[in-house]
Amino acid sequence: MGPLRSVVLCGGGTGGHIYPLLAFADCLRRHDPGVRITCLGTPKGLENELIPPAGYDLRQIPAYQLPRSVNMSLVRTPDRMWKAARAAGKVIDEVQADAVVGFGGYVSVPGYLAAWRRELPIVIHEVNVPPGVANRLGMKFTKNVAVGFPHQPVQAESLRDARVVGVPLRRGIAGLDRAAMRNAARAHFGLRPDLPVLFVAGGSQGARSINLAVSGAAKELARNGVQVLHVIGARNEPVSVPTDLPVPYVTLPYLSEMELGYAAADLMLARGGAMTCAEVAAIGLPAIYVPYPHSNQEQKRNALPVVEAGGGLLVDDAELTPDWLERTVIPLIRDRQRLAAMGAAAAGYGRRDGDVALLNFVYEAVAR
Repeated sequence: MGPLRSVVLCGGGTGGHIYPLLAFADCLRRHDPGVRITCLGTPKGLENELIPPAGYDLRQIPAYQLPRSVNMSLVRTPDRMWKAARAAGKVIDEVQADAVVGFGGYVSVPGYLAAWRRELPIVIHEVNVPPGVANRLGMKFTKNVAVGFPHQPVQAESLRDARVVGVPLRRGIAGLDRAAMRNAARAHFGLRPDLPVLFVAGGSQGARSINLAVSGAAKELARNGVQVLHVIGARNEPVSVPTDLPVPYVTLPYLSEMELGYAAADLMLARGGAMTCAEVAAIGLPAIYVPYPHSNQEQKRNALPVVEAGGGLLVDDAELTPDWLERTVIPLIRDRQRLAAMGAAAAGYGRRDGDVALLNFVYEAVAR
């Protein structure tokens, strides 16, 4: 019997909250097959597409977007929040939860509130600076805060006392041996085994500016023997790629098995989402990061430490042109020594054990 009989996990809305939740759930189950795992979600979130197929019980509760300023919606929030917390409390009572572990997203707040009212241990996992609104609220109810990256406690006062545990990653990624899988992964996508591969993915929704820059550089990349594996993103327009290229340029709307893309690649071109940075660093894949420009710069803060460690390059979205890509990617992807050094630096910064480190932190919190 493990120290936990039943755990409620909260996290929803985006992949950045759901993927670490699923990796942590897998880790819990591996270490204690008898533990009961229940996930809280909202009727509309991405969690509905990801959590049930992974084999976990998903309970839907009403969740409301939290206002970022004082307005009428804030006045109505206590009533709505009370309703959502009551629904979360019913689930917690029914499954007799020993602890609530939250990964952010609006659905986490009712879970935190309900656990706090029942004096249950609450553990929060946060990957961004500044922390998301839901986790910031949750921090008022617990001191058990874990973070994904060493730069977070340094950059955010609210995370100063947080434990750095890393980011829980799926086993397929955390255990990936890129060299051993390379040829099989390339064959899977119809890529040649003997030429370098640039793997392009702008996050789960894709990134239009990245798509346009890479497709614009397609001819020159191909002329220099660079193959491209390009995940466009489910919500983006298909990119127009020249048809008469001398080497493969493979486009996909979406890729659920990212480890295959990572294994096929010599170099990655990506945004700077926390999950992307955690995965790419952990497996030692050199990357060019193009942080999303219209936000509070959290993606730049995610990518910068990997880049400063020597594991990648950083380029502003506005500077990413076909010309920039041709000048940068072609010499880099042909320089095996430089790629190997960058990959080793990325792996030195990343970690593959975030799931187990978080599990140990949860066990400690429950024991306290």
